[in-house]
Amino acid sequence: MNPQETTAGRQRLLLGMNGYQWTVLFAAWLGWGFDVFDGQLFNFVAPNCVPTLLGLTIGSPAAKVATLQWTGILTSVLLVGWAIGGIVFGQLADRIGRTRTLMLTMLLYAFGTAACALAPNLWVLMLFRVISSLGIGGEWAAGAAMVAEVMPESRRIEAGALLYTSAPLGLFLATFINFQIAGVYWRNSPEVSWRYVFLSGLIPAAVAFLVRIFVKEPERWKSAASSASHPRLSELFTDKYRAITLAGFSMAVVALIMWWSCNAFIPVVATGLAQAEAKLRSLDRSATLALVEGWKKIATNYFNLGGLIGTLLTVPAAKYLGRKTMFGLYFAGSGAALLATFGLDLAPETRLVMYFLIGLTVFGVFGAFTYYLPELFPTRLRGTGAGFCYNVGRLIAAVGPILVGSIAAQGANSLTSALTALFYVGFVPLAGLFLLPWAIETKGRTLED
Repeated sequence: MNPQETTAGRQRLLLGMNGYQWTVLFAAWLGWGFDVFDGQLFNFVAPNCVPTLLGLTIGSPAAKVATLQWTGILTSVLLVGWAIGGIVFGQLADRIGRTRTLMLTMLLYAFGTAACALAPNLWVLMLFRVISSLGIGGEWAAGAAMVAEVMPESRRIEAGALLYTSAPLGLFLATFINFQIAGVYWRNSPEVSWRYVFLSGLIPAAVAFLVRIFVKEPERWKSAASSASHPRLSELFTDKYRAITLAGFSMAVVALIMWWSCNAFIPVVATGLAQAEAKLRSLDRSATLALVEGWKKIATNYFNLGGLIGTLLTVPAAKYLGRKTMFGLYFAGSGAALLATFGLDLAPETRLVMYFLIGLTVFGVFGAFTYYLPELFPTRLRGTGAGFCYNVGRLIAAVGPILVGSIAAQGANSLTSALTALFYVGFVPLAGLFLLPWAIETKGRTLED
């Protein structure tokens, strides 16, 4: 029995969870959704932001090459900061508590993202992105551990998957806000519109204070923290936990490489396709900018919709087929979706729609990590272990965006080069199938105290 369930709390509501458990889930859901929201804003504004800070004409050949290259660099920098923040704040969550850590990380990424609006050059922008990324990385470990420890054992998978549905919805919100600012209100001022997009990253700061007011520390954590020594990162590599750590890391790193390699370039690919189409239609500058923002919205929304559905589908897959089989299905589907989307000769609009299949698989598999990684570790080590496995893979995944960006920027036709580079990313999840023997099956396990 979960210690959080008091006598008064045993009255069940929707999906077998009481009111307070839903409050905890909603708080973590908001934290992760805005985490993704803030993390992705740069990808939307890169085609306008990068040329402006470099003094290049937006839409020019030089601007396109620079955008591809700097999108890769800044995305990789984000991932490195994300990894460091995830590891550091994962340990902090085991030391000072899940709720305090959740609030601190939300404030950090909110103010870091908003500060990007003031950047006078790319180096200052990079600094603010690093600050933001530390909070973005730390939020996940605290939120996932908190949800796993408060939920009833019978609903841990459902709660974990529901927690991750905020990721595609966070991207929907980022898409909507970017479109309203850059595609509607400031459509004819792309040199400044990106600054207002970054300012919207301040929204999560208000949510952080609500988390502090309404959410308590899980009883599981308080009980473990009062009777056990502080966790050490080195424990993850002892004989007792080495295989567990390898299992969590191996599944996460494959998912991270493919997600970040393709997601970081959705706006770039959509922009390239729209600009080529605008040239064929002989559209003027204003109409071209409108088409660019519209196609970025279409591609991202298909990706997010697929991700939302794919996330929810991890629930029946994990419960009835088991975690290892679920990862195998998603990795195979991811490879097929990426190879088809970027390898086939498709009409531009069809390629945009194909992002739904990428979202269904590449994005959807992440719904499993919010319950799979916390299942692997005991309470006193849960934030440290889950945070390490989920985030250290970003150090390796960071190579993906910078390589894709560099390869694409070298070609005479940057769009064709980007599509070719992304095609080869499709082999990453297929290689991931060979790591399945190292995955640990947690189906039917209770959460270890």
